Amino acid sequence: MTEFIEVARDTRGVATLWLSRADKHNALSAEMMQQLEDAARDLAQQQTVRVVVLAARGKSFCAGGDLAWMRAQFEMDSATRRRESARIATALMALYDLPQPLIGRIHGNAFGGGVGLASVCDVTIGVSGVKMGLTETRLGLIPANIGPYVIARMGAVRAREVFMNARIFDAEEAVRLNILTRAVSEDRLDNAVEAEVAPYLECAPGAVADAKALLRSLSGGVTQDQVEFAIDALARRWESDEARDGVGAFFDKRAPGWQPRD
Repeated sequence: MTEFIEVARDTRGVATLWLSRADKHNALSAEMMQQLEDAARDLAQQQTVRVVVLAARGKSFCAGGDLAWMRAQFEMDSATRRRESARIATALMALYDLPQPLIGRIHGNAFGGGVGLASVCDVTIGVSGVKMGLTETRLGLIPANIGPYVIARMGAVRAREVFMNARIFDAEEAVRLNILTRAVSEDRLDNAVEAEVAPYLECAPGAVADAKALLRSLSGGVTQDQVEFAIDALARRWESDEARDGVGAFFDKRAPGWQPRD
C-alpha cells in the first residue's frame, strides 16, 4: 500500500504528521484520508507524544479533495456516496479530537479540504505567500464536511466573506479571517512552528490535555450532530445537476453552465 501519510517523532515527544502525496499537491484521496484518520487516532493514544505538528511535503499544503475520487462518486448509489464523501469528516474529527495540541504548518496552496485541515489545528503558522480558498461552490458542491470546523475557527461573520463565493485569499487575509494564527516568511516557518511547540514542553502534558478539553467544552466546540448534518447536506448536493456539471466541467476543461458567457 502506498503511504500517503508519514509520522515522525523526536525524542522530546513532538510528532510531525506529514501529508505525503506531493505529486498531487496532497489532494485528499480515499486512501489518504483513511491513513490520516488512522494516524491521528494512533497518536491520540500515544502518551509519550506531547505535541503534534501537521505539515505537508511538496509545493502545496493541500489542494483539497482529489477530483478523480470525487468524480467516481457519481457512479455510486446514494448510501455508498454518503459513506465515501464522509471520509474527510471522520478524518477531520480524528484530528480535532487529538488530546495533544495540534500546530499547523501551512505553505503553498490550501484549498477546500486544506482549509478544513488548517481549521482543526489549535494554532496555524502559514507562509506569507500562501493562497487559500473554499473552492467547492465553483464545482457545484458546498464546503459541508469541513464546514463545522471552518465556522468554529472563523466565526460565522468572517465565514460569510469566503464560505460561499470560492474567492481565493492570501495569508494576510487568512490571519484576519482567523484561519491562520500568523504568517511568516518561508525562511522563518520552521522557527515559528518551533516557537509554538516549545512552551508546551515546559507544561504538564496531562494538564495541557485537560486544558484543551476544557477550552473545547467552554467554547461549544464541534458536535457530532453538526458533523452528521453537514454530511447529509453534502450528500444532497451530490445529487444535483450542478454538482455533476461542475465536476464534469473541470475534467472537460470547459465552463460549467452557470458561468456567464462572452
